[in-house]
Amino acid sequence: MTFSWRKAAVVLGVGLVAMFAMRGRGTLDALGGTVDFNNDVRPILNRSCVQCHGGVRRQGELSLLFREDALKPAKSGRVAIVPGNPGASELLKRVQHADPHDRMPKGLPPLSSQDIGTLRRWIAQGAQWQDHWAFVRPRTDALPVVSNPKWPRSGLDHFVLARLDAERLTPSPEATCHALARRVSIDLIGLLPTLAQVDDACATGATGGYERLVDTLLASPRFG
Repeated sequence: MTFSWRKAAVVLGVGLVAMFAMRGRGTLDALGGTVDFNNDVRPILNRSCVQCHGGVRRQGELSLLFREDALKPAKSGRVAIVPGNPGASELLKRVQHADPHDRMPKGLPPLSSQDIGTLRRWIAQGAQWQDHWAFVRPRTDALPVVSNPKWPRSGLDHFVLARLDAERLTPSPEATCHALARRVSIDLIGLLPTLAQVDDACATGATGGYERLVDTLLASPRFG
């Protein structure tokens, strides 16, 4: 067998854990380390600023969608973001303004002290922008070193096993062919496979039996 529903479930679970871990890492960085624009700053701007200061809506002739626009003087002549100088950045002055009429974002709840601190650190660190993740070319990362190099059957398996190693866990034994046939049949049509289907899928020396079973189940009127 070259496929395991168990491993697919493990991949999904580890992927979700990794996603939330990455999101959490950006927040931790913002508390004291390097502020990550995409993780820490872009969500603040998208939530509270670009509705009025971005794209075709540039109130006060200010747009915060792109760095080159954000660094230009606005209609008032003031500069919203001065890289390396939070004190001279009008953006910080306006989000902290004591007068609700002049405080930004107008018509929305004021920014939290944590959000303001994130913006202040980001500006102090140079106010660097990053391209949206959708426009960043994917890159191939090196496979992590794992405790059992013979266990992975694909590159993704290395990351699954590396996470299990970090948690001091070992992979469960691989399911038998008969168990896989039963699981995939219940998953796809809600019924157990017939004895003939199991025999065909798991016959000793047969090739492609499991794939034929899956194709048969997908073609069944009970599927879906």
